Amino acid sequence: MENKVAIMDMGTNTFHLLLAEANDNGYHITRRDRLAVKIGMGGINHGYITEEAIHRALVAMQSFKNTIEQYGATNVYAFGTSALRNASNGQAIAERIKALTGISVDIISGDREAEYIYNGVKTALHLEQNKSLIIDIGGGSVEFIIGDNDQIFWKQSIEIGAQRLMEKFQKNDPITTEEMTHLDNHFNITLAPVFEALAKFPTNILVGSSGTFDTLSDIFCERHHIQKSAEEIETPLTIEGFYQIFQELLHKNRAERMKIPGMIEMRVDMIVVACCLIRYLLEHHPFNRIRVSTYSLKEGVLATLIHELKAKA
Repeated sequence: MENKVAIMDMGTNTFHLLLAEANDNGYHITRRDRLAVKIGMGGINHGYITEEAIHRALVAMQSFKNTIEQYGATNVYAFGTSALRNASNGQAIAERIKALTGISVDIISGDREAEYIYNGVKTALHLEQNKSLIIDIGGGSVEFIIGDNDQIFWKQSIEIGAQRLMEKFQKNDPITTEEMTHLDNHFNITLAPVFEALAKFPTNILVGSSGTFDTLSDIFCERHHIQKSAEEIETPLTIEGFYQIFQELLHKNRAERMKIPGMIEMRVDMIVVACCLIRYLLEHHPFNRIRVSTYSLKEGVLATLIHELKAKA
């Protein structure tokens, strides 16, 4: 079995392309690309995607298509998440992408997204027999999964992604105390199901999946002079380290945040509200450990696809 696979994750903030080669022993990832498309910008809380955002999406998908053709992938899979599934024009955009590039876009449910994320994280980290709360902070939604190495005990996708939170609650930069109070009040309501699940399936391990957590880990490593390679699938971050970074982020504006070693432009705007969410979880539940998985949704799709390809072979 020799198959070249291309997977596109059309997130609310970032579009990702993953190229991999499957063989009898499994697979190896040959290339990763990402583009800051920001399809949620300006319309995420109104249930539609703006014309400017559609244009950025079409340009990004055409770029990915060119890369895929050069690579010669035989299995091409693209999927849309929160912004597309909640937009009144989401399906119409998928049709425009198909007409332009020939790529079919599968707009997936939050439940299925959570399952893929679990599969991706499980591929990267040995979750052991200890339950963990896996959290993936996207631009549109946040997926919460309680699972161990063998199974998912509970999962839910909640529409409190960083782009939504930022457009709704953060009008000032740096963020104000009042805006943080409004965020906390919002979390009191929206995160209630998560804490109910944690009461039923207790864990003190928080696993952050890619995105914001990758950047927090990058900043942490810069501070502690930790060398890490691009190939690493679990990267360092501590709870104490998170709080130190969070305190610094709170008092800086965008330009000042950009100067923090490890910060990237793709995350600089939304990282403050995303960290407010992480801080809320840490303050309302006795977590004693943070783990960071660089694998998430697209790697979960890849693991699932390879499994299916092997079954067919």
